[in-house]
Amino acid sequence: MIIKEMKKDIRFLKGHTLQPGWWKIAKVLLLIGVLIAVYFIFNLQKTIIWVSIFVGLSLILHFTYRIKTKTYTRSWMDFKVIEIDGKPSYSRIGIFYYSLVILFFIAATVTVILLP
Repeated sequence: MIIKEMKKDIRFLKGHTLQPGWWKIAKVLLLIGVLIAVYFIFNLQKTIIWVSIFVGLSLILHFTYRIKTKTYTRSWMDFKVIEIDGKPSYSRIGIFYYSLVILFFIAATVTVILLP
């Protein structure tokens, strides 16, 4: 059951038009760059903590959107579903989602800075 739901999410994430294709690639490259920077500025232990916080909070956000949108079939907050010719169409993700991701980034970074 979990594998089936993960495949459904991956299929949606690969095929949606909520973000331009270049942005999907840029996000991955940006995350890799951040991980390298965190590793060199701090150490492996703090990098693992940073990843745990950022990914953990991001997963909570992902599952919240997934639940509230009934697996991406209904509008909620800045996730808008419009039906065109009987097929769902999605508008771009809005400021609320990206603001939370930036907040998660800051929370993870501040946490590793404050750790001894």
